[in-house]
Amino acid sequence: MHDSKAAYLLMRVLKDMCSGVKVILADGGYRGELVNNIKKKFGYSIQVVISAYKKQGFRPIQKRWIVERTFSWMDYNRRLCRNYELTFDSAEEMVKIATIRLLLRKI
Repeated sequence: MHDSKAAYLLMRVLKDMCSGVKVILADGGYRGELVNNIKKKFGYSIQVVISAYKKQGFRPIQKRWIVERTFSWMDYNRRLCRNYELTFDSAEEMVKIATIRLLLRKI
């Protein structure tokens, strides 16, 4: 399933968790009426970050770089670099454990 299709499921989960998220950063796959539908239905604002690689060459996009850096940090965990988990719940718990490890290293 493409990310844009799963966006509605993610928004429902965020809403159920009573998350304090207000703005969501996304790449170019989240353009179009999806952004407006999510704003109307769930109240989340989606900011699409698009790059112009052809015009300026490679330059990191500031806000998108934060997300890519976080994914890179998570890939240091062997179980997250491939899809080893059989259930969604166990995969979610492994992501939580990885982020806890990242936070503990910062202390």
